[in-house]
Amino acid sequence: MTLLDTRRAQLFPTLSAGDIAAARRFASGDSRDFAPGEIVFDIGQRDAPAWLLLHGTIEAVRRDGLGHETPIITHGPGQFTGEVSQLAGRASLAAGRAGAEGCTAVPFDAAHLRALVIGSADIGETIMRALILRRVGLIETAGAGSVLVGHPGSADMVRLQGFLTRNGYPNTALDADDAAELISRLGVQTNDLPVMICPNGTVLKCPTEAEAAICLGITPELDPEKIYDVAVVGAGPAGLATAVYAASEGLSALVLDQRAIGGQAGASARIENYLGFPTGISGQALAGRAFNQAQKFGAELAIPLEVKSLHCGEAGRPLRLELTTGNHVRSRAVVIASGVHYRRPDIPNLPDFEGNGVSYWASPIEAKLCEGEEVALVGAGNSAGQAVVFLAPRVRRLHLIVRGEGLEASMSHYLIERIAALPNVELHTRTEVVALQGDRAHGLAAATFRNRDTGAEHACSLRHLFLFIGADAHTGWLDGCVALDDKGFVITGAAAAGETRAVLPLETSKPGVFAIGDVRAGSTKRVAAAVGEGAAVVAQIHARLAG
Repeated sequence: MTLLDTRRAQLFPTLSAGDIAAARRFASGDSRDFAPGEIVFDIGQRDAPAWLLLHGTIEAVRRDGLGHETPIITHGPGQFTGEVSQLAGRASLAAGRAGAEGCTAVPFDAAHLRALVIGSADIGETIMRALILRRVGLIETAGAGSVLVGHPGSADMVRLQGFLTRNGYPNTALDADDAAELISRLGVQTNDLPVMICPNGTVLKCPTEAEAAICLGITPELDPEKIYDVAVVGAGPAGLATAVYAASEGLSALVLDQRAIGGQAGASARIENYLGFPTGISGQALAGRAFNQAQKFGAELAIPLEVKSLHCGEAGRPLRLELTTGNHVRSRAVVIASGVHYRRPDIPNLPDFEGNGVSYWASPIEAKLCEGEEVALVGAGNSAGQAVVFLAPRVRRLHLIVRGEGLEASMSHYLIERIAALPNVELHTRTEVVALQGDRAHGLAAATFRNRDTGAEHACSLRHLFLFIGADAHTGWLDGCVALDDKGFVITGAAAAGETRAVLPLETSKPGVFAIGDVRAGSTKRVAAAVGEGAAVVAQIHARLAG
């Protein structure tokens, strides 16, 4: 059963006369009359307001990139249009036209919609729940969003699916072998695959994430003259927590990330030791909730935008972040929350199989690709354990490769117990992967394991290898602006203090620049710790800005 079947009343609530009167005080303009059949808002329209219907009806529809249109709902008096895109002025994912008798509706642009959600707790709860559920409904139901046409499992196809899915955008994937007529009609060649057909009909040939985001209206237009109170680099749990607390306390906050919300935690299939979720929560769900919460309070989230360097500038002047697009962002304070990435083992031909059999995370996309097959996973930390527990029920056999004596030194006990109970997981201790076999065209075919004590090697036929080994800090973009330790992690607090000034606990060697989460030297590598530092750093930013 779909959300529409089970939670219709929450998806499309009807406000009472009293709630309508209260909500109208937050409207961004006077009521407007629409003629029968007139477009009220359209797919791909930026800054499309949410509309509160007073009289008549609005027929909401979804449409995929191939022009297939499907009705969603007919809104009546007391109901409102929109989903979470309306909170930030992003491009609309649905279209609406006035019904047979026309309609009268009141507009709420992004700023006024957020004011309503925050200013009226009861109405705000109703609206926020509906906006979030509507986005979930669009994702779960076929016939909305972008269409991807390519070869399943190819590196670029997986890359685009992962980008759209992790950022919460609906998409449908078509196998190129089953869509020959469509490919011919689009006039694309084999080497153009995969193609992405945006909801407005625009066709992109093997696009980058940035190109896909522009087509979908995800990426905001940043004003280089604006000076933010705080700019956060990284949209993982630490960065998103900073955005929520900063924006809710009245600071103008901008979050930049080169790929997706959630960071490494966003790719976790299930996080079971995060406070308040006794049955666990997926990293993507946790990141999605935090993302919506940050938007509710007015934080700007710019994805995918990569920061090229931090230009420290002169004392007393705004800090500047140079972007790879050639633009820049200015801010009074900068929070480094850029996290870490898993290390690449020293295997000569490893790059040939990245995204084509070798993965650094285990999302539902990768799980579907390796369903029923034999796979291997390298790693002994909690992220590795969560991935094993997620993948094992879906594969025929999983080889868990560990360089050390076992899992006890680096993995939570509950994960060790759960892995021990999985009948199709084979643990290889004191073992490493030393070679990969296959080719670019067909992907990974086998891997060679070597025992570190005896030197004995054996080959294992497999199509998928998951790597969760160690972590290096994402600090290359800092360009010498702040002090790092010998492993490349950012030094904060007393260790970063000079002789002439006091340094706040999460502040770096550069005044006004802070570091939190996994990228910070000495931090606890846990989601809860990252969120806690995201909250704590806001108080320290207030103190620094006040000084």
